[in-house]
Amino acid sequence: MAEKANVSIGTVDRVIHKRGEVSPATRDKIMKIIEELDYHPNILASTLASKKVYSLGVIIPEPQTEEAYWNKPLIGISRAFNEIQQYGIEIEIHQFKQNDVADFKAKAERLLEKPYDGVVLAPFFSRESKAFIQKLEERNIPFVFIDSNIKDSSKLSYIGQNSFQSGTLAAKLLDFSVPNDATILLVHVAKEMDNQNHLMQREMGFYNYFKEKKSPADRKILTVEINDAADDHCYLKLENEIQKAGNVKGIFVTNSRVYKIAEFVEAHPIPDLRLVGHDLIPNNSEFVRKGVVDFLICQRPEEQGYQAIVTLFQHLILKKTVPSENYTSIDIITKENLDFYQEFNTNNYGTN
Repeated sequence: MAEKANVSIGTVDRVIHKRGEVSPATRDKIMKIIEELDYHPNILASTLASKKVYSLGVIIPEPQTEEAYWNKPLIGISRAFNEIQQYGIEIEIHQFKQNDVADFKAKAERLLEKPYDGVVLAPFFSRESKAFIQKLEERNIPFVFIDSNIKDSSKLSYIGQNSFQSGTLAAKLLDFSVPNDATILLVHVAKEMDNQNHLMQREMGFYNYFKEKKSPADRKILTVEINDAADDHCYLKLENEIQKAGNVKGIFVTNSRVYKIAEFVEAHPIPDLRLVGHDLIPNNSEFVRKGVVDFLICQRPEEQGYQAIVTLFQHLILKKTVPSENYTSIDIITKENLDFYQEFNTNNYGTN
């Protein structure tokens, strides 16, 4: 490389390791050659020689069951760690309760007690996540989002589904399958909706589809919030909302708890109803197979965990430029293609 650039080995070394004086023109020439050759130094050798340990912190929701959604990113994180641990990587996991903002704040404060080199964050609670992010920024700690994105931040990268587009897709599926004079319900099964970033993005994408389409004036769309899916009163609230709305033929559930709505629909059939939800989990799969849930919009949580760790590795150790937005696929699962998804056969999906 030094010969190709017509410079000394020492000059190349200064450019690679970003030390010493090198003219801008020479640096640009060497960087161009590095890119052309797809060169990077022997990271393993240099890391072992320096004995530097890179410590990564992960803060994500605590899985509610063994098959839960948030077990899946952990599988991906473990897979990435097994591949790169020889480079001097250590990873610590901090998990918070999904329905407990105070627990998130406590776990975030605990994470900040250690000077991590990088952080993986699921910004589950928007307001509290922004406060946490500010502290990461003050400490110059690079961070990667998974599952949910906060765009007005200095994140290193976001890895996950485009929640806005996911909501748009749900709207399109229902628009194609529900009569124009029928009512569509958008149902949130979650607490503190104004603080649930990814669910709000799905709602925005859903409504934006009909706004841009300039749907007929008689297209009626209503939002329903159910705070506690474990409370039997949630069925009573849903029944009241359906009766009040009238002529409901479409329901979009913004998260994986569509099976709770499916349980109600199975017990109280609505002719020609179309039901759309999220995530290929055993409970949801059962209702897809029965034909109660028509469409599941799915993402790949294991891949999110894997890519988040790899992204920090590339940034911190390989010194590579990483994409700021890394969207995973948006898959549509129906009764007809359910059995062709290996994720279902191996139980790789869960609730969120």
